[in-house]
Amino acid sequence: MKTKSRSPTFRIVRRFVMLILAIALLWTIVLRPISPRTGPVPVALNDGWHISTPSKEGFDDLALQNTIGALLDAPLNVHSVLVERHGHLVAEYYQGGKDRSVYAVFSTRQNFSPTDQHDVRSIGKSVNSLLYGIALQQGKVPIPSASVLDSYPELKDIATEEKKRIRVEDLLNMANGLQWHEGDVGINDELRLFWKKDIARYVLSHDVEHAPNTAFNYNGGGTAILADLISRGTHEPLDVFARKNLFEPLAIKNWYWVSDIHGRPMAFNGLRMQPRDLLKIGRLVANKGRWQGRQLIPEAWIAASMNPKFTTEVRNYRYAYQWWIGEVNWHGRKLIWHGGFGNGGQRLYIVPELDLVIVTTAGAYDEMPTATRVNDLIQEIVRSVKN
Repeated sequence: MKTKSRSPTFRIVRRFVMLILAIALLWTIVLRPISPRTGPVPVALNDGWHISTPSKEGFDDLALQNTIGALLDAPLNVHSVLVERHGHLVAEYYQGGKDRSVYAVFSTRQNFSPTDQHDVRSIGKSVNSLLYGIALQQGKVPIPSASVLDSYPELKDIATEEKKRIRVEDLLNMANGLQWHEGDVGINDELRLFWKKDIARYVLSHDVEHAPNTAFNYNGGGTAILADLISRGTHEPLDVFARKNLFEPLAIKNWYWVSDIHGRPMAFNGLRMQPRDLLKIGRLVANKGRWQGRQLIPEAWIAASMNPKFTTEVRNYRYAYQWWIGEVNWHGRKLIWHGGFGNGGQRLYIVPELDLVIVTTAGAYDEMPTATRVNDLIQEIVRSVKN
């Protein structure tokens, strides 16, 4: 059987289209101009932030600039660094670089500014914890000591005695005892959450490796169940509940929660925000859940979140209620910091005793050198605080 040959005109048009597509791809990945770095002076926007200077808020101005400049100059693909103290934004840096969304396979060159969203990846877990605290105060979700399986009677076929002992608090603390592999190269347990329809069944079907509440094991599936409990209890999608109860009160407007293939916001890694708005989340936590005189998060929930429960496999960091906890040295004293961490160099640091909040965003996904440097940044910035 003979196939019909393409006309010369068709072949010319096809080659032209392919050339245009190739040029567009080359422009996006290689040739697209990157805007110059901005900073250190914060941009005055009508978003609720009061602008100040480092020296007025107790920093060694030059030391702070040198610290942040060294991080941004290094080949680490860091996109922004913001510093806030006493409720005043004192330093704000942005620069372009390669980045990719949670669904993208390849990174592309992008520019960043105060009004651009950025993936915050697993910092969404910490935000999800705040939302659970709000829903708990409203009486719409199970208390932390409740068995998770009590909320899922349809899962009685997998409800072993060991799994019945898994509490909501164990999900919050990443100590549910289930076998779980997250962050591995290739298809891992977390990536499967993108398409699993029955999240609770998928997560709780994993074998029990340790008794609940005995060992830390990073598990985004537990975060996904917490989000599901919020949606079940409030009868609202997670992003709708977040908008009404957290983001609107904070005057956060430019944000987006990426959904899984079933249309559910991915609480474990899909949140996109402006770095300035992420800084507001940090200020809210630093103020023990209060924002402009209004108690948005129960103070008791913030206290529980800031009380370390488990040691982790990362440095000497500890963990509680979807928040990381560590220490820094300041003038011979040990100070505690609390943080939200996201893959690629996303960080939200809060140092309560210094009334200090720091945000970084970056595009270095699964790259350990950047993770190491942004983990060190908290100590370097604290060293520049004079009083």
